[in-house]
Amino acid sequence: MSTPSDTRELTARIDRALEELRPFLRSDGGDIKVVGVRDNLVVEVELQGACAHCAQAAMTMKAGVEEAVRRVVPEVTEVVAVNMPSSAMG
Repeated sequence: MSTPSDTRELTARIDRALEELRPFLRSDGGDIKVVGVRDNLVVEVELQGACAHCAQAAMTMKAGVEEAVRRVVPEVTEVVAVNMPSSAMG
């Protein structure tokens, strides 16, 4: 990514992708927030509320969050939760 405006535009597109998931996450007492986007197009998110401690968080990240983001923003290489232990990502 080359400029701050590119980063802002990419983050806005990622946020739009996450909007379709938020009602489901919120219904379980959680939410998700974009923390940043690395130069290698890895998206960092923070799981919030109940989602941060849910036993299904790793599955939600791969099957839900990453899939939704990559569908809308195909250039993204990976989505990682910064507040989830890497061992949980399996």
